[in-house]
Amino acid sequence: MLIWQFLCVVGVAFVILEIFTPSMFFLNFALASFITAAASFFVADKFYLVLIFFVLSFLSFVFLRPILLRKNSKETETGVEGKYIGQIAKAAEEITSSKGVINIYGERWEARCDEGLTIPAGAEVRIVKNNGLIMFVENI
Repeated sequence: MLIWQFLCVVGVAFVILEIFTPSMFFLNFALASFITAAASFFVADKFYLVLIFFVLSFLSFVFLRPILLRKNSKETETGVEGKYIGQIAKAAEEITSSKGVINIYGERWEARCDEGLTIPAGAEVRIVKNNGLIMFVENI
């Protein structure tokens, strides 16, 4: 087997490992393997190919991995956070620190007010956070 074929097989193995452990760890090695496979057409010495592989792996860890992790981080708003947090809702029932209900998007949610205030039914409130099935609101 030629060295470039071996490196491509290793790169595919790293991609498969990344699929099963989505941590952006093995993707760096896969990228380094594929680039080293391309470099093997120009560099015949195996010592330099190993050196190229390690340098590319290190550089991708230092520069590429933080970018990929930032794009896939949980800071991206999805689900409840993206749809409800910061939105205005209407209090369907009186809201206190221990009970209350709001309506938003035609849905009924349990609500609580952390401020120690009592928000009357019919008042508009802003959703500030979510804890499971309970929305925490503030009076606006």
